[in-house]
Amino acid sequence: MSFNSRLAQELGKWAESRGRGDAFHDAVFRAYFAAGRNVAKPDVLLGLARAAGLPEEEAGEVLRTRPFREAVDTDWSLAAELNITAVPTFRLGFQTVVGAQPYPVLERLLIAGGVPRRPSMTP
Repeated sequence: MSFNSRLAQELGKWAESRGRGDAFHDAVFRAYFAAGRNVAKPDVLLGLARAAGLPEEEAGEVLRTRPFREAVDTDWSLAAELNITAVPTFRLGFQTVVGAQPYPVLERLLIAGGVPRRPSMTP
């Protein structure tokens, strides 16, 4: 399944402007990847906005008037400049890892990028 997430991205920008970006993005992630819901549908997005603690009526207005269209266009332009064509993409310096990856792959990216290891949290 593949759904156009453009409206979800625009609504996500609005959610960020309202201080609820993390909650909204988490709700969209779970809806899409765990529940297989179509995040291109406005009624699905309105329910996710409500679940993230955002006013549904205002979310509907954002979907109708699309005031965050330009902000998403800017994000897409930056991604194109950086040759990012898939989600997720992890970039550190000039190294890039594309797609969902196992922990060791991400660990190698961080080590190659000079990120120091954290002390172990286990006793």
